[in-house]
Amino acid sequence: MDEQPQEHGVRQGAVGNEKFKAAYAAVSGGPAGWQAVAKACLEVLGAAPAGANLGFLYATEALAEDLEALLAHLRQATGIEQWVGTLGSGILSNGVEIYGQPAISILVMALPEDDFRLFAPVVDSLDDFRAQHDEWVDRQHPILGVVHGDPRNRDIAEIIEDISEETSTFLVGGLTSSQGPALQISGGVSEGGLSGVLFSPDQLAVAGLTQGCTPIGPLRRITEGEDNIIKKIDDRDAVEILREDVGELLSRDLRRIGGYIYVSFPIAASDTGDYLVRNLVGIDLNRGWIQVGELVTPGMALSFCRRDNDSALKDLKRMLRDVAQRAETPPKAALYFSCIARGQHLFGPQSEEVREIAAQFGDLPLTGFFANGEISNNRLYGYTGVLTLLF
Repeated sequence: MDEQPQEHGVRQGAVGNEKFKAAYAAVSGGPAGWQAVAKACLEVLGAAPAGANLGFLYATEALAEDLEALLAHLRQATGIEQWVGTLGSGILSNGVEIYGQPAISILVMALPEDDFRLFAPVVDSLDDFRAQHDEWVDRQHPILGVVHGDPRNRDIAEIIEDISEETSTFLVGGLTSSQGPALQISGGVSEGGLSGVLFSPDQLAVAGLTQGCTPIGPLRRITEGEDNIIKKIDDRDAVEILREDVGELLSRDLRRIGGYIYVSFPIAASDTGDYLVRNLVGIDLNRGWIQVGELVTPGMALSFCRRDNDSALKDLKRMLRDVAQRAETPPKAALYFSCIARGQHLFGPQSEEVREIAAQFGDLPLTGFFANGEISNNRLYGYTGVLTLLF
């Protein structure tokens, strides 16, 4: 990364090759409007790759009100019409994580025009999506989709599954993380559903997922529960099992487990041991019930898990080794989507996740953001990191 700190309060950097180029800029202090951020980013970006026709744009929520103006300016300045992206509580670029200030991270690329297809937000039915894109999907048979979702849409997990099934595509991405509007970019600026870009098989990619939690105790089974209330686990009170699995020290005062202990639901079809992590949102000591951030039914498998720096860093390194082994040639660019509960909150302020990526793959163009839920294949995860290598 060619990082070029300029005047006080400006951070910027860029790295690129003949097909991809990434750049970022952040401005702090003074009247840091979108114009200053765009100017700094474009300055360090320089010339885009010849024939560049697709861009990814991730912006911090500080720029939400000006996202349309920012997008229009980038289009005019770069000549790239097609952009996808969203807002994040933080953004990622090569070796840096940026939070709490106006900042953008972009990745621009040059592809054959028919090798990618943008689609507007799918809010509920797939009817419009099918009408607009089925011909291209049937002709190109896409293998990768980079998507962004609105966390306020109660059906977003089902929409992710539907799009993946409709297109037979492996999806990667994340949900917008913003305290204000959940804005997405897919051609224009919009919100409300799932949007993004599909790629033909000519755009080779390798994806990996790293979990942020470690299961504790044995795999168990819900024997009584409804909605998001678990009443019995292995025919015993759910709280009794919780106490047993978290250990004597934590079980003395279950108020201490908030933000440390979660519930994990293993994915039956996964051959890599993946699991969905959900919040433990309530405990009823009188009735022995627990409340979780997932709809449950009797027969579902679960285990309790803990979130800590050491186990998350260990799994991140495992994932990086795995995708490196599956890559037949060195990657030319990367996308990384990480949970808002990771980053500085889990690993500290030294941009540990993207530094580990750079340690494994070198200084390749990278962009991404901190998401309010991460997407891998056809599922919505939490507390994970999703890496996609592009070739």
